[in-house]
Amino acid sequence: MIDKLEFFIALAREEHFGRAAEECGVTQPTLSAAIRQLEDTLGVMLVQRGSRYKGLTPEGQRVLEWARRIVGDARTMREEIRAARLGLSGHITIAAIPTALAMVSRLTTPFREKHPDVTFSILSRNSLEVLSLLSNFEIDAGFTYIENEPLGKVTTVPLYYERYHLITSTGNILSDRKTVTWAEVGRLPLCLLTPDMQNRRIINLHLREAGMEAQPTLESNSMIVLFSHIRTGKWASIMPLNLAETLGFAEPIRAIPIVEPDARHLVGLVAAERTPYTPLVSALLHEARMLAAGFREVQ
Repeated sequence: MIDKLEFFIALAREEHFGRAAEECGVTQPTLSAAIRQLEDTLGVMLVQRGSRYKGLTPEGQRVLEWARRIVGDARTMREEIRAARLGLSGHITIAAIPTALAMVSRLTTPFREKHPDVTFSILSRNSLEVLSLLSNFEIDAGFTYIENEPLGKVTTVPLYYERYHLITSTGNILSDRKTVTWAEVGRLPLCLLTPDMQNRRIINLHLREAGMEAQPTLESNSMIVLFSHIRTGKWASIMPLNLAETLGFAEPIRAIPIVEPDARHLVGLVAAERTPYTPLVSALLHEARMLAAGFREVQ
């Protein structure tokens, strides 16, 4: 039953029988037969069928919720048994919004010092993708904003506040200022994250509140791309200070606080809400809470 539920979850995620079968490492006929057997067992149609996948039935949507819960519990059980025999080991996948990527090492480094048999994969994703990946069991945890948009059923560990600065080169407009306003920044030729990023939506909001509209001359989903353009001396951007410091800047790059308002937005670790957590996720949440306590001491 568990393997059939895993096939069903993969199909709902991929929305394509062939891709779901490939992901599960089986043939398409095998996956299709497993879904039909699941339907026969439950006595309901789960998938709207035609010449291709057309989505889940209302019953299929409800079964998907149960499937995620059951598969999650089964994985937790297997990990608990393994941890009891071998100690904490395995692999953790974390997705992070671009502005938080540089902060992930603050969590993973002390975690792995305590648990050397654990390995990591770190993915760059926007905030909506982080939540989607969590619900589909494709990641174990995520770094994202936790106050601005609905998160759904997740456990959150607040970590730190983003505060926004104008990042520009010495000699550029406003580069000699101690502070700048959002209205002043809105008049500059900016390079910003793409509109699908929540950081960009936050920046758009603050500029709009200042009577400006964001009209960037360059957009990218990579903070490295933005920073490389700033280094040319021809561009400026809006970034959280902790990110800019991690990327590394000195003369001739300046970070100038943006005021009116002095905005801040909370970033934290999120994990799918469930009881019990897998041993890996439970240990990761514990480490995140210790990290959060350290952030509070310096903020």
